[in-house]
Amino acid sequence: MSEPTTKKNITRDDLGHLDQTLRPQTWEEYVGQSQIKENLRILLTAARERGHAAEHILLYGPPGLGKTTLAHLISKTLGTNIRTTSGPAIERVGDLAAILTNLAPGDVLFIDEIHRLSKSIEEILYPAMESGVLDIIIGKGPSARTVQLELPPFTLVAATTRISLLSAPLRSRFSGGTFRLEFYSDGEIADILERSASLLGMASARAILESIARRCRATPRTANYLLKRCRDLAQLEKGTISGAIVDRTFTLLGVDTLGLGAPDRAVLEVIIHKFGGGPVGLNTIAAATGEEQSTIEDVIEPYLIRQGLLERTPRGRIASATAYSHLETI
Repeated sequence: MSEPTTKKNITRDDLGHLDQTLRPQTWEEYVGQSQIKENLRILLTAARERGHAAEHILLYGPPGLGKTTLAHLISKTLGTNIRTTSGPAIERVGDLAAILTNLAPGDVLFIDEIHRLSKSIEEILYPAMESGVLDIIIGKGPSARTVQLELPPFTLVAATTRISLLSAPLRSRFSGGTFRLEFYSDGEIADILERSASLLGMASARAILESIARRCRATPRTANYLLKRCRDLAQLEKGTISGAIVDRTFTLLGVDTLGLGAPDRAVLEVIIHKFGGGPVGLNTIAAATGEEQSTIEDVIEPYLIRQGLLERTPRGRIASATAYSHLETI
């Protein structure tokens, strides 16, 4: 799966697609997820040597870890085109039929947020994935009839942040494998930032990039966002990205030394200062902070728990001793 690595600095024409430009273009540039990359290397190389479409692949994990990038690299490895859509965009059977019938043999179809497909669309997708046919029902009632369309061989690569919302029949049809993307280490994030800084034409010491990496919630997308904001301030200050620029940027963004933002700290402050450290229920925390329950549960809590700042118990949420000491240092 080795491909020639080419680096370029971003020109004015690239500015409208900055996130796309920072996305790794080869497997060598894709940092981390080594076990997934090795499994995909075997699967894709074998399929390409046989001249067959690769089997269907499901990628899942929190947002910003590189699922879309993997889908594009899979397409490049197979030497085929990629068609991209998302679960919410496929509203009717006709939408899915139009996409599938316009695929060329061997193409990759990437469906992001596939858990948001309706059940009726899922059922149409089953025979398409398993048998390469599309069953369309024409008419209603006793006069209804089924028309079966043959589809070209294709590879479905699906991504989701909520794999539990996928039905068991749909999950079982990803015969190429189901892969969970893991959070990145600080060293891996620093490697990603080094490449991004090079593409942005910025000179920055490794220690500076590591200080950004420690506050990006172990997520490449967040890391690149923070790097771009540091670059903006450095540009206005007519300088390079220094430790002072990084600290000032994070202060402006409200991001502290552990990568916590204002909503994260608000949850901890409510638990500690209003409810004596807990236990306190999710409904109460949501009411006290003004955040949606789903936002707290899906976005804020996982990071606080990973950092050892919050414990989830049957009686409610409890702030840890680490949370107390962290808030005292801010």
